[in-house]
Amino acid sequence: MKPLSQNELACLHWASLGKTSWEVGKILGVSERTVNFHIQTACRKLGVHRRQAAITVLLQAGLLHTACPSIQLALCPAKIHLPQPAETPTPAP
Repeated sequence: MKPLSQNELACLHWASLGKTSWEVGKILGVSERTVNFHIQTACRKLGVHRRQAAITVLLQAGLLHTACPSIQLALCPAKIHLPQPAETPTPAP
């Protein structure tokens, strides 16, 4: 297995927590396209075709679990505010 970059690990970490590429981009301050690039590169290095398979490989190898605390401390501001979807007005009866 080829070593993964910090960006690849960070993207897969957030994906493992159920975040979409768009959400990961907002958290890390990069574009959704950049997140997808890092995940695709990680998948190639790991010899898998999907992000879930990459997450599984890293979890089984113990790499994602050990990388999580340092990634969280290094990349997560104290408060992360993701934009909320616009609420649709409820029609009055």
